[in-house]
Amino acid sequence: MARRRSRLATALAATTLAVGLGGFGISSVINGPDALAAPPGSRDVTAVMFEWSFASVARECTNRLGPLGYGYVQVSPPQEHIQGSQWWTSYQPVSYRIAGRLGDRNAFISMINACHAAGVKVVADTVINHMSAGSGTGTGGTGYSKYNYPGYYSAADFHSCRTAITDYTNRSNVQDCELVNLSDLNTGSDYVRGTIAAYMNDLASLGVDGFRIDAAKHMSASDLSGIKAKLANTGAYWKQEAIFGAGEAVQPTEYTGTGDVQEFRYARDLKRIFLSENLAYLSNFGAAWGYLPSNQAAVFVDNHDTERGGDTLSYKNGSAYTLAQVFALAWPYGAPDVNSGYEFSDHDAGPPNGGTVNACYSDGWKCQHAWRQIGNMVGFRNAVSGTAVTNWWSNGGDQIAFGRGSRGYVAINHEGNSLTRTFQTSLPAGTYCDVQHGDPVSGGGCTGTTYTVNASGQFTATIAAGEAVALYVGATGGVTPTTGATTNPPATSGASFGVTATTTVGQNVFVVGNQARLGNWAPASAVALSSASYPVWTGTVSLPAGTSFEYKYVRKNADGSVTWESGVNRTATVPASGTVTLSDTWRN
Repeated sequence: MARRRSRLATALAATTLAVGLGGFGISSVINGPDALAAPPGSRDVTAVMFEWSFASVARECTNRLGPLGYGYVQVSPPQEHIQGSQWWTSYQPVSYRIAGRLGDRNAFISMINACHAAGVKVVADTVINHMSAGSGTGTGGTGYSKYNYPGYYSAADFHSCRTAITDYTNRSNVQDCELVNLSDLNTGSDYVRGTIAAYMNDLASLGVDGFRIDAAKHMSASDLSGIKAKLANTGAYWKQEAIFGAGEAVQPTEYTGTGDVQEFRYARDLKRIFLSENLAYLSNFGAAWGYLPSNQAAVFVDNHDTERGGDTLSYKNGSAYTLAQVFALAWPYGAPDVNSGYEFSDHDAGPPNGGTVNACYSDGWKCQHAWRQIGNMVGFRNAVSGTAVTNWWSNGGDQIAFGRGSRGYVAINHEGNSLTRTFQTSLPAGTYCDVQHGDPVSGGGCTGTTYTVNASGQFTATIAAGEAVALYVGATGGVTPTTGATTNPPATSGASFGVTATTTVGQNVFVVGNQARLGNWAPASAVALSSASYPVWTGTVSLPAGTSFEYKYVRKNADGSVTWESGVNRTATVPASGTVTLSDTWRN
């Protein structure tokens, strides 16, 4: 029997239930054609902002998600839920009012408006299989008891099986009994379907563009079809949690008729490949491995359940996690989610500051969606949309490279030694920004390393252990260096930085300072330095002649955490013409 997800286990009194990750699929056959799983359009990446407050999501849509090219943002369940600090309280509804810990109805509406203004659509995590496991007063002040939710449901609206699910080989047990003792709604009832649809229609009326259907496996596919038929917009994007379990009665393929289905095998296999097998095996990754067809699959490297249950990689896996995200965003299979949550040692710990994110990389917020190595791959994916894999190469082990038609190329080094190679691509000749080590500049240019692709489609690179190179049409270097990697743009006046700094696998060195072009002391906006002359990290920044400035160096780890060098701020002044050349040594 597959393990159950651990989401709500410790919520249920003294019992620690093993609810892990193997039990969410669905039953019943839906007549008619399969629904298209992938979100429409070329911007198919979703940032999953797990337990972020609505106000924090609104700000992030404006500042990062829109500019980086994310098509969607997924927010945690907005409905009123049981009280408690644990994250899983969000998954025990007590009413369909927007009155959870993450914000009220006004905050929710403001978030949707801000995200839409940034070009980002909104997906709401939607809990409709069940209500709570006990009695009390909800986060919005609503009194409730198990099987009695005033204004919504009474005991007759729940399945007659009032015991926990015990047998995943028994369809009725999975879909009619209680997931970790949560009151299980009778979604075969027309009244229940109508009440759920009214909630989803309300969210849609506020601007919600799609729904992630939590615990879909525990409702029959025909019940979900009946709910969807009552929506004002039956074409709304659906993404259903239906976890594959070998030998189980309910399987993910039963749900393709109502929309996207989350392909958990994809994430589990990425963990196995990146931790204990060879990346070379990924040359046909996807449907050929027995997964759902690409246009019916929602994929991810990790989500809030799996990072806690250990079924998949997580931020705790360092460069393996980061490189798996790079691969997933570059590879043409499924519609990817990027999980963005917070550090945890306690499995049940709720969000820092009740979900308020004052700044990325502080208070435990990981902000994986904003890591340069991950966030910049969203632009890569948008640029290569609709193209096939070309120019596959591997060393037979953990070094791989491949193109996406004539639009992009990525090389990944998951081995312990650096990789120097001339790569064959199908890219047009020109200069490209390596978006793993720099940010494209509007109108041309790059804040970091660039590479020249010659007329034969070739470029030469040295890739450090645990790192990658990613190039795509539209992210240009702005100048054409003679060979290899350079920093760009070259400065007619400014500062040429060079710092001797040793690093471990997955670490990179940046410079940050009190000028806008040095990030205004914000590590997230620091300038990436090139490791081409390691252990000396180099880079050039354009600054006006005569500018006096302060600066320091920082190390960024693969998990996004930042280490500042010690000591007082460094100082320098740009000369009247030319650049100031700085030769520094990292201060421990």
